[in-house]
Amino acid sequence: MRNALIGLVTVLYPLAIYFSLGRIEPRWIAFLLLSVAVFRALASPEKFWRYAAAAAFMLALLSMYLNHATPLKLYPVIVSVTLLCVFAISLWHPPSVIERFARLQDPALPDEAIPYTRKVTIIWCGFFMLNGVLALLTTLYASDRIWALYNGLISYCLMGLLFAGEWLVRPKHKADSSNV
Repeated sequence: MRNALIGLVTVLYPLAIYFSLGRIEPRWIAFLLLSVAVFRALASPEKFWRYAAAAAFMLALLSMYLNHATPLKLYPVIVSVTLLCVFAISLWHPPSVIERFARLQDPALPDEAIPYTRKVTIIWCGFFMLNGVLALLTTLYASDRIWALYNGLISYCLMGLLFAGEWLVRPKHKADSSNV
C-alpha cells in the first residue's frame, strides 16, 4: 500500500508542481518532494531507490534554500535515471527486469525467451535515457506548462505506447520461437 501511494504521488507530482507554481513559494512546495523522498527511503530496502530518495531529498533542500522551482522540476530526471540504472544493471546481473516480470506470468519461462527479454530491457533502457534527457531539457529550457505537459502526460503516454507495442509484438515472438 505504501509503495502504491508513493507511486501515485510520483505520477501526480508534475501536476502538483505545475498547479502550485505561482501560488505557493517553491520552498513550501519542496515539502512535497521532501515527503516523497522520506517515504521512498523508508519504504525501499533496495539501495538504488534509497540513492534516488537521497537525490530527491537534496533537490528539496536546495529548493527550500534557494526558494526556486528548478530543483523541484528535476525530480522526473531522477526517476528516469534511477529506472535506467535499475534496468541497465539487470543486464549485467541477470535476470533482467523484463525477465523477472515475464517469470511472474510464467515461472517456467523457456530459455529461448531470455534473449527477447534482454532486448526488451535494452529498449526500456533507451526509453528511460531519452525520457531523462527530455525531462532535463523541459526543466532547463521549456515553460512550466510545457514541463508539466511532458512530465505529467506525454512521458506517461509514451511509456504506455512502448508497453502496448511490446505486448503486441510478444505473441509474434512467441510464435517465431516455438517454430525454431
